[in-house]
Amino acid sequence: MPTYRLTVEYEGTRYRGWQEQQNARSVAGELRRAIVEVAGEVKDLGGSGRTDAGVHALAQVAHLRLPRAVEPEPFRRAVNDRLPPDIHLLAVAPAAASFHARHDAVSRSYLYQVSRRRTALAKRFVWWVKDPLDAGRMGEAAAGLAGRHDFRLFCERPGEQPSTLVVVESAEIVSAGALVLVRLTASHFLWKMVRRVVGALVRLGSGRLAPDDFAALVDGRAPRGAGLPAEWTAPPSGLFLERVRYAGDPPLPPLAAAVPVAAE
Repeated sequence: MPTYRLTVEYEGTRYRGWQEQQNARSVAGELRRAIVEVAGEVKDLGGSGRTDAGVHALAQVAHLRLPRAVEPEPFRRAVNDRLPPDIHLLAVAPAAASFHARHDAVSRSYLYQVSRRRTALAKRFVWWVKDPLDAGRMGEAAAGLAGRHDFRLFCERPGEQPSTLVVVESAEIVSAGALVLVRLTASHFLWKMVRRVVGALVRLGSGRLAPDDFAALVDGRAPRGAGLPAEWTAPPSGLFLERVRYAGDPPLPPLAAAVPVAAE
């Protein structure tokens, strides 16, 4: 069966996430509708993972199986003609019949944009934090995220997860104009894990969480009186699925803003 690897960018503001839903508008649902209009039938369409309502993607990956082969570039253009303006099909490439966007992925990276100032043009793509932030302090704490940790305190409904252990490949924080950028890379992530890690880092960067308490939370221990990450969940507006990597893919580029915000 003809199989293709799709790369999709989208602004998630208007959608209830990537995953198709019966009673809500989703990115995958819009993509399927457009593909059916072009190809007539979809045998299988699956993404590398879900993104929640309001979360964006710079390069979501999906597998597509069709009953008949298509020419990738004319097909891509025809699908884009039928997609809403906040979803764009970046690439269509033939893939092995066994290719599975979720199972074959070796790593995923998420980018979060925290803005130190109010912005009229980028407000849908940032979390504006009014408190002064110490990005250096945040970076020192984020360095401790690398490795294998129990992120049950950063996960929504941890009891429903097969495991709350996650191996984080890297955690990076840089300042770029008015933004503090956070990039996390791992083989997989738990539900709301990235947004809660960012929320905890922002709390630490504003001086309201001690570094030792942050380290304890990452190790699955709740320090007395420190609060819990669920209380500090960052909003979805600043979160981007940045890249999904597969065997043979190039490494990640240097960390940079998806939607820059200049310093005042």
